Amino acid sequence: MKQSKKILSKLYMALVLAFFYLPILYTVVFSFNSGRSLTRFDGFSLRWYEKMFNDSSMMSAIFYTIAIAVLATIISTIVGTIAAIGLSNSKKVVRGIMEQVNNLPIMNPEIVTAIGLLMFFSMLGIRKGFTTMLLAHVMFCIPYVMLSVMPKLRSLDPNLADAALDLGATPWQALVKVIVPQIMPGIISGALIAFTMSFDDFIISYFVTGNGVNNISILVYTMSKRVNPSINALSTLIILMITIILVVVNVVPIIKEQREKKKKRAQLQEEA
Repeated sequence: MKQSKKILSKLYMALVLAFFYLPILYTVVFSFNSGRSLTRFDGFSLRWYEKMFNDSSMMSAIFYTIAIAVLATIISTIVGTIAAIGLSNSKKVVRGIMEQVNNLPIMNPEIVTAIGLLMFFSMLGIRKGFTTMLLAHVMFCIPYVMLSVMPKLRSLDPNLADAALDLGATPWQALVKVIVPQIMPGIISGALIAFTMSFDDFIISYFVTGNGVNNISILVYTMSKRVNPSINALSTLIILMITIILVVVNVVPIIKEQREKKKKRAQLQEEA
């Protein structure tokens, strides 16, 4: 009985993993297809990668996507972290109200946010393009950063900053050298979520863009109306980039920990 349960659990896990990763594997394999078919593999070729790199509209979309995602991540991480630190030192009533307000953009449907931003930019007479898309991405990324940083701030000793000030640190030094290092995991998590949300966004971007400024999601939407295997090549490069980022984010802390352990062992051996 127990053995059958183990087999069923392993089979279930295999099916779940297949459901998650087979579409990705399918996309990667057919990005090297020599033919235009998306269902029949005609042979290995780099034809669609060459076509992608020679397509100016695709390269432009990649540039705008990365530029906006990086800028939105940097701005929203800084603003969101500062806002979270400020809220952590506010009164309980004010903090509770602001946390509820911060959750509104997350709970709000994207289509409603997109229409609201479109009307807001139109009312102000701001010409739609790179600036409006960047502002929109910063706006919906900040709540995710705050949501990641706030739990780390709650776990800190409330007297930590006061202790740093009593030991001679300036308010800026207490913030940068004491508070920020303690909440760094939350900041990194918030930055990664912000980058992913910005990189992946379609609905809000579609409503606030203009003047030939398209990101990858808008480009893929327009290309999906006709068969274009270059989408597979583009998707494969995105998958590769995300994989590299995840590996770096997860491997670098492990390497640092191993180096610190080696240093401690060396110091203990020297002392002995």
